[in-house]
Amino acid sequence: MPEVREYLDLTPMAARDQWNSIKERKPVVEGRQVHFLPVETLLCLAASLLVNHRRYGGSTSHKAEEPVPTLARLFLRPNSSVLAKMANLDGSRPNGAKHEVEVSAHLLASPERLAATYRLILSAARSVGIDPVALPDFLGAEEATARLDLLGQEELDQAEVEAAVQRASASWLERRPDLEERVTEKLLVAAARIGQHRFATGVLRNHGHRCVFCGLSVVAAGGERARRMLIASHIKPWRTSEPAERLDVQNGLAACPTHDVAFDTGLVTVNVDLRIHVRPALEHLARIDAATRGAFGRPPLAERLLLPAEAVWPAERYLTWHHEHVYQEGLLV
Repeated sequence: MPEVREYLDLTPMAARDQWNSIKERKPVVEGRQVHFLPVETLLCLAASLLVNHRRYGGSTSHKAEEPVPTLARLFLRPNSSVLAKMANLDGSRPNGAKHEVEVSAHLLASPERLAATYRLILSAARSVGIDPVALPDFLGAEEATARLDLLGQEELDQAEVEAAVQRASASWLERRPDLEERVTEKLLVAAARIGQHRFATGVLRNHGHRCVFCGLSVVAAGGERARRMLIASHIKPWRTSEPAERLDVQNGLAACPTHDVAFDTGLVTVNVDLRIHVRPALEHLARIDAATRGAFGRPPLAERLLLPAEAVWPAERYLTWHHEHVYQEGLLV
C-alpha cells in the first residue's frame, strides 16, 4: 500500500511509470480490481471538485457525470470503482484507507498544491502518449499559467465554517476512530469549501453564466469569463441551511455584485413565479436618481428572473424563506 509521501511528493518519473503500468493493464473480467495507483487516486481527488459522488449509488453509477466515465475508461474500471475511491478520499466510507483521507486533507486545503500535482500527472500522461481525448484537462488547469480557483468562497465566513466543523467533528471521530482530530477537522473544512465550489459551479452553469436580475455576462477577449463579475450565492444563507441545502443548486442565484448585494440585504426579492420585487424606497429613488436608476430601473432590472429555458428554477421553499426572513422583515443582513 502506498504511503502518504508517495502521493504528496509524487515525482514525474514515478508518474510516468504508473501511467505505463495503466497502459499495459488488461480489463478485469471477474474477481478483484487491481489496486489504485497514486496517479489514479489523485485524479479521482481532482474530479471531486466537479462531481459529488454521494449523488450516485450502486444502481445509478452508470449515470455519473464527467469526468467519472472518462477516468473509468482510462483506468479500465467501472464507474462505481471511481466513485468508491472518491468516497474513500472524503472519509465517508468507514473502511476507507486512512492514508487516502490524509492525502485528501492536505491537498484540498491547498488548491495551489493540488493544481501543481494535477499538472504533473497530466504532463506525465502526455509524455507516454495519453492524449487529451483519453485524458482531457477537466479542471482547465493543465497550463502552467492556469489558476485553480475555488468558486463561491467569498460567501463562506471562516468562523461559521469552523463552527459547523466542530459540530460535525465529534460524530466523524465516532465513525472513524482511526483518524486524528486535526486531520478530520482539516478535511471537514476542505469539504465545506469544495462543496461550495461545486455549488457555485452548478449555479453559474444552471443560469447560463448570466446575472438573473439584469443579464450581465462579461467575457474577456480570449473567450474566458471575467472573474468576480458574477457571484453564485445561496438564497437561504449557508449558515442557516442544512448540509443538503448548502449543495442544492435550487438554493442559488447567479448575480452581478450589485444585484447580489441587493438580494442579500433585502432590497430586492423574488416570488415563486420568479417576479422581481423592489423595496418601495429603492423604487422611488430609482425614479429620481440617475445612478440608482442605472442599477435598479427597468431595465436593467428585469420584471422576472432571466433564466435559460433549460435552467432548473429556484425552489419555492428557498424563495419563500428569503421573502419572509429578509425582504418582509426588512433585515439588512
